Parts: sequence; C-alpha cells; structure tokens
Amino acid sequence: MFINHELINELLENAKNSTESDIDKVLFKASNRENLTYSDIAVLLQINDDVQLKKLFKIAGEIKNSIYGNRVVLFAPLYISNYCVNDCVYCGYQRCNKFERRKLTQDEIREEVKILEKMGHKRLALEAGEDPNNCPIEYILESLDTIYSTYNQNGNIRRVNVNIAATTVDNYKKLKEKGIGTYILFQETYNKPTFIKMHGKSIKNDYDYHLTAFDRAMEAGIDDVGAGVLFGLSDPKFEVLALMMHNEHLENKFGVGFHTISFPRLKKAEGMELKDFPHIVDDDTFKKIVAITRLAVPFTGIIMSTRESSSMRNELLKYGVSQISAGSITGVGGYKECEDGKNVDQFTLDDHRTPIQVLKELINDEYIPSYCTACYRMGRTGDRFMSLAKSDEIHNVCTPNALTTLKEFLLDYGDEELQTMGEKLIQKELSKIKRDDVRKIVYNNINSLNEGKRDLYL
Repeated sequence: MFINHELINELLENAKNSTESDIDKVLFKASNRENLTYSDIAVLLQINDDVQLKKLFKIAGEIKNSIYGNRVVLFAPLYISNYCVNDCVYCGYQRCNKFERRKLTQDEIREEVKILEKMGHKRLALEAGEDPNNCPIEYILESLDTIYSTYNQNGNIRRVNVNIAATTVDNYKKLKEKGIGTYILFQETYNKPTFIKMHGKSIKNDYDYHLTAFDRAMEAGIDDVGAGVLFGLSDPKFEVLALMMHNEHLENKFGVGFHTISFPRLKKAEGMELKDFPHIVDDDTFKKIVAITRLAVPFTGIIMSTRESSSMRNELLKYGVSQISAGSITGVGGYKECEDGKNVDQFTLDDHRTPIQVLKELINDEYIPSYCTACYRMGRTGDRFMSLAKSDEIHNVCTPNALTTLKEFLLDYGDEELQTMGEKLIQKELSKIKRDDVRKIVYNNINSLNEGKRDLYL
C-alpha cells in the first residue's frame, strides 16, 4: 500500500538529528518555491526555535498570498442523518451512544437549505453518518436533488460538496451525475494500528478500503477530492507525512492530488473524553503543521472549520488557510433547531460568529470573502483547476469572481455597516486588477448586480 509506515517512521527518526542549519536549508528551498521531499518535510516538522518558526510562517504566508491573494472562500456544513452503524471511539454518532437518531425528510432538508440561503451561503458540505439501511446512497442522491432545486428569495445553493463514507465506483459515478463539487473523506488517521483501534467492530474498520476511496472516486470521474485527518488520534508528524504520500499517489496515478485538505482537531463529543487520547495537538504544533502543509502542497486549498476559535482561524488565514465555514451547526436539523433556541451540535464548536460577523472581521482584515462556485460550472476542476492555480491567470479569474459574489452578498444579505465596509473594499480591490479588460468586465457585472441580475461570473 502507498502509505509506507516504515519509511515515515524512518524519516521522522532521522529528522530528530536535524540541526538549525539543516532546517534553514529547507526553509530556503521552500522560499525559492522548490518542491519539498518527504525528508524535507520531516526536517521542518522538527522546528521548535522561535526564529525559525517566524521564518516558516513568513514563507508560508508569502506562498499563500502569491497563489490565493487575499481571497477567503466561505461555506457551511449540512448534516442530514446521524444514523451510523460504526463505533468510532472519537465520534458522537458512534453506534453505542444512546440518543434519538434521525434523518431529515426532503421537506426538512428544504427548510434547512432555505435557512442557509438566508444566511448568504451558496456552497454547502453535505454530511451524514454511515448506515446502508437508514442512509443509503439513494437517500443521498435524492437529497442532492432537493438541495440544488430549492430556491429562496435570493437564489439557491450553487455547489454541494459531499462528505459521506467510502463507497463503490458505481456509487461515485452516481454522485458525479448529480453534479457534486468536491468529494471529501477523512482518513481519520493514517496510522494503521491506530485506525483499527479507533474503529473497533465497524464496517468502517477496513483500512485499505477506506484509504483507496479516492482512487475509486477518481475512476468514477470525480476529479476534485478533499482529504483530511482528525488530528489528535495519532502522532501529527506521522499524519502530515502520510497526507503527502497519499497526495503523491493520486498525482502519480491520476495526474492530480488533493483539491483540499481539512484540518479538524479532536474535540469533545458524546461518549468520549479527551483525556483518553494521548496525541492531542496543542496550538503551537497545530499552527506549525498548517504552515508546513502550505509549503508542501502550495496549490491545495486548506480548510478550517468552526471547531477552531475565531482567533485561531484568523491567525491561520495569514499563512495557510484558504477556506472557512461560517455560522456552522453540526447537528441534524440544526439550523431549524437553532432558530428555535435549541442546540444539537455533534461536537464542541469554538467559533460561534454569524456569517455577517465573520464577513465584517474578514473585510476589516482586508480579505475578500468569496462565495464563488464558478470553476465547477465552467469545468475548471481537477488538473484543469491546478493548471489555473499554477499560473498568474488565477488572479484574473478568482479575484474578479470573489468581488462579484461579495457584491451580491452585500446587496442581498448585508446590513448597513457591512455594505459600507464591503463597498469600500470592492473599490479598493478593483483598482488593483491589472488587466483593463478584466476590470471592465467586473465593473459591468457589478452594475448588472445593482440592476437586479444575479450569479455573474467569469
């Protein structure tokens, strides 16, 4: 199998002897935008010196800015079923937990989608537990139809990413036919003994089948896949190297690696205690591995959810993160329940800001909040997106689209303060667009939005 445990352990053991000079050499290599080897990454994972940490963060920030500029993509999760046949010891949905299970009816899904759309969201991540009887693929497919066909006063959801259990090539083909965005699956942990221990008597407890899910998805035509591990289950240094091995495997076999990598940290959930997990990742280590990942896979999106605090997310935006969730609820039917004053979150959340509050802080920090979904509808996915990302042309597409979606948000959802802040940012960013023809298109699109048109993009 392509996750070479012996090699990872050998690399980490050898890196323990890294000197400050060894680390500086790798940082210099990264600053020159050279590809990093597994050995280089293992060396960077040994950084503890404050001066070198500052260098790491500075280089990561420069790389992120050169590719993504000051754009930040926003999304929200939508949990539709908490039925689950697995006993994953870290998860609130584990089978042995006794609570009233539910899955949303299609009418309930419509209601959740309308609430999310009222919050301004255009991009969702569909989430569900694993239960072939209560939550079969047919239910997921029907739910996708419902989400895409639900219109509210200001429009509809334009892109749905899907995070469901590993499945077959045939089922991935069905997801592809429904027009999903990215297929997301967390390996949870790449350390095989830990994976087996964490999943007990579960159908999920097939390490190799789970690990090769992206192979089957790509064979089915889904060329955007999103990876992640649950940091806190095993040694985070091992996990970072394993993520890079998995990414390289996909690049070698399919010509494109991860579209995104998510960075969830283990949080308190029903039926588990954090004290039982010896690999909890502290804040300093967490910041370091995010920055190192940005150096290792510079063109891959990095996602940070509301598991993390607003201060942590704000800091990580500076040198790694390119996508964040906003106004998230992690329980089934949670958006309606929240409106009714109830809380049904699956696990502990640390960022409770509303989307409006998130946008105000982003704009105050001179980021462009983006609700763009154009690439998926223009066929710019997989290796075609990566080709765009690796050229300066990405700034002539993604920044204009970000500005247009921000303008649309301001018109349809923004309060007076946000509108004033947003308009000022848009005018400032418009003046930075280098190509006259692109700037003219954005001006025209903004005028068209003011006249009532919607969903305009390059």
